[in-house]
Amino acid sequence: MKKIISYNVNGIRAALKKGFVEWLKEENPDIVCIQETKAQPEQIDSELFKSLGYESYWFSAQKKGYSGVGILTKIKPDNVKYGMEIEKYDNEGRFIRADYGDVSVISVYHPSGSSGDLRQAFKMQWLSDFQNYIKELRKTRPNLIISGDFNICRLWIDIHNPEKQQNTSGFLPEERDWFQRFVDDGFTDSFRKFNEEPHNYSWWSYRANARNNNKGWRIDYHMVSKEFESKIKNASILPDVKHSDHCPVVIEADF
Repeated sequence: MKKIISYNVNGIRAALKKGFVEWLKEENPDIVCIQETKAQPEQIDSELFKSLGYESYWFSAQKKGYSGVGILTKIKPDNVKYGMEIEKYDNEGRFIRADYGDVSVISVYHPSGSSGDLRQAFKMQWLSDFQNYIKELRKTRPNLIISGDFNICRLWIDIHNPEKQQNTSGFLPEERDWFQRFVDDGFTDSFRKFNEEPHNYSWWSYRANARNNNKGWRIDYHMVSKEFESKIKNASILPDVKHSDHCPVVIEADF
């Protein structure tokens, strides 16, 4: 059984100062998909992770201190693919894939549209292009685990106060429609396979004591292709882990 964690760390260097390494040691996952590294590869101490048994692979944004994804792994991948070969997205460091035999694990960081109309339009275009990319990839790599920050709450139970949030980026009707189409394409929201309860969130605003009051959003996922769904044995969220405004989300998979 392999434990896979997805975690938007909101700056890997900041997370390291908040005890990330000690937590990683204790939690001991096999693979960690990281988003929002906010660092260039040379700014990340890969030797530190090596001392814990992890190989690390990073794909950074061109803009310093922005975006960026990575994979920490105790199992050596056969192949690592950096980016999607779509320049405007790869410049932002949003996608990295590691292949293990016939299984692929992807760390992805979907854009946020919260800064205004331009970025919301960019996000919607990304969602369309990402879905097309995954459709194509699945023809040769059907066993997919897509782990990351999707920046969308999929269901009404995935956000506090849904009635009031429908005009907010991350819970817009068109974003949820996209997510439903993605699921209909043959992907399973692994957490919801095991847990249908509300009030399970993975991100909280730093404002208004949101985390202590559990007024959050569930925007971090392990989306698993139908071909691989039977191999997922458990899924959970770790809200008490606090190195970021997000928390880690976990699956256990048999491969």
